[in-house]
Amino acid sequence: MRLTIIICTHNRSELLARTLDHLNRAHYPRQDCQILVVANACHDDTLSLLYAYQEKMHIPLKFMEEPRPGKSHALNTGLAAVDSGIVAFVDDDHRVDTDYPLAVAEGFRTFPDTDLVCGRILPDWTGEEPAWVHEENFFPIYPLPVPRYDQGKEGRWIGTEGPLPGGGNLAIRKEVIDSVGGFSAELGPKGHDLGGSEDSEFVLRALKAGCRLRYTPEMLQYHYVDMERLRLGYIIHKAYKRSQTVVRYRIQNGSDKEIRRLPPKYLYRKVAEHAWRSLFSLYWPEKRFYLVRTAASLGELSAYWL
Repeated sequence: MRLTIIICTHNRSELLARTLDHLNRAHYPRQDCQILVVANACHDDTLSLLYAYQEKMHIPLKFMEEPRPGKSHALNTGLAAVDSGIVAFVDDDHRVDTDYPLAVAEGFRTFPDTDLVCGRILPDWTGEEPAWVHEENFFPIYPLPVPRYDQGKEGRWIGTEGPLPGGGNLAIRKEVIDSVGGFSAELGPKGHDLGGSEDSEFVLRALKAGCRLRYTPEMLQYHYVDMERLRLGYIIHKAYKRSQTVVRYRIQNGSDKEIRRLPPKYLYRKVAEHAWRSLFSLYWPEKRFYLVRTAASLGELSAYWL
């Protein structure tokens, strides 16, 4: 069965080159494999880089353009170009473990009744990051400035109760796409904004349709650590945007179709409480925590006004 690795990219040629380098060093199963890159509204040197890498790669590299901004558009364009087999997603700011392709194939071989397989995503720490990102205290930062999905070193089945994986390390049988549809164009990042939820919405839709999802820890990718993401301003902005996106998804696709038009009153209390605590806390980790939670609560509130 063919394995197609899809990478969607937008104006990040340097990171894309890093991702392709690691895919080129990886070990592949004895089956038909290819890499498909979808250049999403790129106007840097991404296409020139891809032409050059076609000569370097050990397995076939194909690429195509999707002019409509939005990762979901790029994902759906890539999926439409795949006829059958297994589709695995790698983000353009990830590096894969050397045995990643083998782990994808092994996940479906070992569990032939599974429809989707997900793996671990770990931050690709370099030692240059600030010490606070490794501290464990009562005031953790969420959403994480560097994405992580780690359900331990033992494989297990994942149901609708989650925790649901993101799309950065997910593999799917193509017939699942044909059955449940692609990714929501209303969700997900456009350009380099901080939108999201297109992947969790897809996974939840597939699970509700009866598909089975297996967590395979050997399927490992590392997320690039951008130092800009470790600044408080970025974390606050991400908390706002991600909470806004999650609530938008719930409003548009939740079971309560007749959801109220105005925000519930508890959200105003939530914003006020978090803002109050952030203002008067003297302990910096606590103040930082409540600043981020205030932004997240404001994001939830703003979703009702979109």
